Amino acid sequence: MYDVVLLTLGSERDASGGGCGSGGACCGGASEAAGERPEERCETPRVPVLACADALTARGARVETVTARSDAEIDEVLARLDGPPRADGLTWPDPDSKTRLVVATASDGQLRAVLRRLVRRYAPPPSRRPADLPENRTVPDLPPVGVLPLDPARSGTARDLAAQLGLPRDPAAVAAAVLDGTARRLDLLRNDGGSVTLDGALLGAADDAGRPLHWRARVEVDGKLLSTGEEPIMACAIGNAGGYASLGDVALLADPDPSDGRVQVAVAVPVVTRSALGRKRVRLEVRRARGRAAAVVPREGKVPFLDDGVEGELSRKRSWWTEPGAWAVWTA
Repeated sequence: MYDVVLLTLGSERDASGGGCGSGGACCGGASEAAGERPEERCETPRVPVLACADALTARGARVETVTARSDAEIDEVLARLDGPPRADGLTWPDPDSKTRLVVATASDGQLRAVLRRLVRRYAPPPSRRPADLPENRTVPDLPPVGVLPLDPARSGTARDLAAQLGLPRDPAAVAAAVLDGTARRLDLLRNDGGSVTLDGALLGAADDAGRPLHWRARVEVDGKLLSTGEEPIMACAIGNAGGYASLGDVALLADPDPSDGRVQVAVAVPVVTRSALGRKRVRLEVRRARGRAAAVVPREGKVPFLDDGVEGELSRKRSWWTEPGAWAVWTA
């Protein structure tokens, strides 16, 4: 019999900073400083959460639903996945744990928030790197998580990570995967900003008419330059999965694979050519590379980006690197 924790984040505001919102508040913007109790503005569990809890209970699991409104409350849940004490004093996940975690997600940013806390909990400091940590990783095998999407699958290219991975969306099917399924291990992107990326990041912006704006940055993958920083860039995709594989009708990432141990990077650059009659034409050139690590160094101002659907701005060098097979999802 398993103990299953159904974890819901109190608000999508968690994603803005990679944690659970400013001031530790995670529920609709409420804060103690504003004189509001966060729980007064938090929603009750949504129907899919209740249905999944019922399905888990019917299959013999002991189920607890938790709504986390801060990073500290997420950490309290994750502590249940800890393994026994180690001789080196490190906190390590229990590979034989009888506790399983299901994350109810209204967005990929919410799932990322939980994985970010898992990394912070279990990643050892560089000065205490243990011998049993894989050479190509900075984190151990993170505990598998069940993913319960709270919204219907979207059609077209704007698919969430659960849809891209072919994970079940029906609450009963999610319950079955968590109790009887297998753990599918996936790559994780860490970055030197202290966060993680599950799907990908898209750097760049558009004007009010939807036309991409030009910006400049040095972009490299394992030392290979895709842009020197001298030419204009229309978009740059840092891909683990396929959420940012296209920009309109332009294919950026070619067959991204979230379990191949590599990050894929694409840079879209406008190239001016002239016809035989001397007429100027502009075509879009896409440069691609795969590797272990990627770096982007903006040359001027701030570059807007979306990272797992979360908005941000890049004003200094940012590096991403791959942690092969570091996290996992329960799948049928």
